[in-house]
Amino acid sequence: MTADYRSINRANWDERAPAHAASPDYALDRFAADPAYIHHVVRFDLPRLGDVRGLRGVHLQCHIGTDTISLSRLGARMTGLDFSPASLAEARRLAERLGDPTEFVESDVYAAADVLPNDAYDLVFTGIGALCWLPSVERWAAVVARLLKPGGRLFIREGHPMLWSLDDARKDVLEVRYPYFEVEEPLVFDEGGTYVTTDAVFTANETHEWNHGLGEIVTALLANGLRLTMLVEHDSVPWEALPGRMVLGADEEWRLTEGRARVPLTYTLQAVKMGE
Repeated sequence: MTADYRSINRANWDERAPAHAASPDYALDRFAADPAYIHHVVRFDLPRLGDVRGLRGVHLQCHIGTDTISLSRLGARMTGLDFSPASLAEARRLAERLGDPTEFVESDVYAAADVLPNDAYDLVFTGIGALCWLPSVERWAAVVARLLKPGGRLFIREGHPMLWSLDDARKDVLEVRYPYFEVEEPLVFDEGGTYVTTDAVFTANETHEWNHGLGEIVTALLANGLRLTMLVEHDSVPWEALPGRMVLGADEEWRLTEGRARVPLTYTLQAVKMGE
């Protein structure tokens, strides 16, 4: 396993954070114009998320903080954590612009329980496109368990490991190209561009990524003292994950143009830490 994956991936995210903040896809101006605005990634899961008012929450791998601040607007007392200083600079700038009290902490996710209080959070939240940057889902689950108070819950919506295994360059068939299961060596990509609308040109284009099977994720959580309470698979994803083969719906979710029932694209999972 490449030891330097963190610095390689951090450079990629640091370079893209300003472009993400400037892109209409992250809707920072809508946050400023409408105090009730909730980012569509969080809004999609409101029926499953339930009432978070008064909960102490932490958003792991929070990027520029739009989902974190959305949870804050829903009444949770939020902290966001990310390893990218450029991303956190954008998150803090947004929070200050909005007068939002969310705190943002710089840390690698595996060290989150070393820099944040343990057994303290009612809610640990993880959003789309986070787990693929981690070589070990079991280590991540152990961090989640340390952060949660007994009875606290993990809430995660993620890209489905089946989606991550598909070749997104193919336009004719759905081809399984990449590992579905977690493997030791990373998938190494060298690709320009990013997933939002931008004219920016990037130079830090290498990334190191891993997939984690759905069973591996659930097993890791169970092994660390969490009880699965919800698992819903979705036929949609909040960006055009398979370019040229998807259509955008009114809910700001992308779905396959043909044969939507063939493959899950995302999932929502909730698990509760056992104990008194």
